[in-house]
Amino acid sequence: MILLGHSLGGYIAAAYALKYPERVRHLVLADTWGFPERPAQSLQDKQPLPLWVRALATAMQPLNPLWAVRAAGPAGRWLVRRTRPDLALKFAPRLPHAEQLIPDYIYKCNAQTPSGESAFHALMIGFGWAKNPMVHRVGQLDPKLPITVMYGSRSWVDNTTGELLCQNRPNSKTYVQVLNGAGHHVYLDKPDLFNKYVIEACDRADATDSRTEKQVADESNCNGEINSTPSS
Repeated sequence: MILLGHSLGGYIAAAYALKYPERVRHLVLADTWGFPERPAQSLQDKQPLPLWVRALATAMQPLNPLWAVRAAGPAGRWLVRRTRPDLALKFAPRLPHAEQLIPDYIYKCNAQTPSGESAFHALMIGFGWAKNPMVHRVGQLDPKLPITVMYGSRSWVDNTTGELLCQNRPNSKTYVQVLNGAGHHVYLDKPDLFNKYVIEACDRADATDSRTEKQVADESNCNGEINSTPSS
């Protein structure tokens, strides 16, 4: 299958491809999380936070990221609407009543048992870094497995995943696409480009069997070339 993962889903998709290489013929990583190693010196080390901030962070460390949504009960809908109005605005051109539907959808998803959040919390160290970064394992991926990497130029997620894959899989096919103007939600910020690159990944997977390895390898941009899309 062609397997696509976004954010934490990209980390899980890569782990799946490691465990079941015979089941994945093309891996698509959309603004994926958890690949680079945590920097030796973090921002907090350079600029120590006030004591009360560190105490609050320590007290909240055992909690899942969206605990406040569940703690708010029915008011969670209002909380989502107030804190993430940007998501509804992104859907508004394509979805009638997005300002009501999207916050409700997000609330109902996250008001349930937080299995995904718990998994993310268990895999994370510090603020947003993986305890076991995927960079240590990508060299074990099937060298014949092509990988498409997309990330938003304005995303908060570290954008070195494509470079790390190229360095650790120098003889494999890695296609890197930068979506200028997109944030972490690349599929929302630039849906037409996102769909275009997903379709290209599918076409590459379908074409591999009918072309020579050299022809396909020539399309790889692992030599430092990164395709960047212009902002619209």
